[in-house]
Amino acid sequence: MEVKVIATEEIEQFQKDWADEVIRLGKLQKNNKPYKDEARRFVSKFYAYDIDDVQVLFKPTRASLQPFRMNHKGALSYFIGDDSDFPEDRGFALTPWEEIKFNNLGCYKKYNTATVMGRYDFVKTKNNVTSAEYTFGYIRTSNGELKIFLHHSSLPYSE
Repeated sequence: MEVKVIATEEIEQFQKDWADEVIRLGKLQKNNKPYKDEARRFVSKFYAYDIDDVQVLFKPTRASLQPFRMNHKGALSYFIGDDSDFPEDRGFALTPWEEIKFNNLGCYKKYNTATVMGRYDFVKTKNNVTSAEYTFGYIRTSNGELKIFLHHSSLPYSE
């Protein structure tokens, strides 16, 4: 089987698609539209929890009581909340984000994986921006799609 290295353009498109879907989930919830099934689809589409030989490593930004999400259920809770097993989750994707901008600072590519780090900005309004630092790992699946196997996000250090 030929290994196709993940192109920078594929990563950038995937990041745009991920951001657009997070924004869309918030809009669905804000407009009282069904969002829970869409959120399940989002986690399944973008994260590699369904690949047998891949362990997804997910450390979301706003989680401290249970800072690591090792399964689909934990990731879903982070994005939409409403799960008593994760009481701190308020639904990160339900924030009505207007824009999410990735700024990739470095990338390592090998075989069917790529690891990218940088900063992303979550824009609520022009003057209300939350910046976080990230490291994302992407894997190309057997059907050619990209999925996230590593998601580490944190707020910048400050004293």
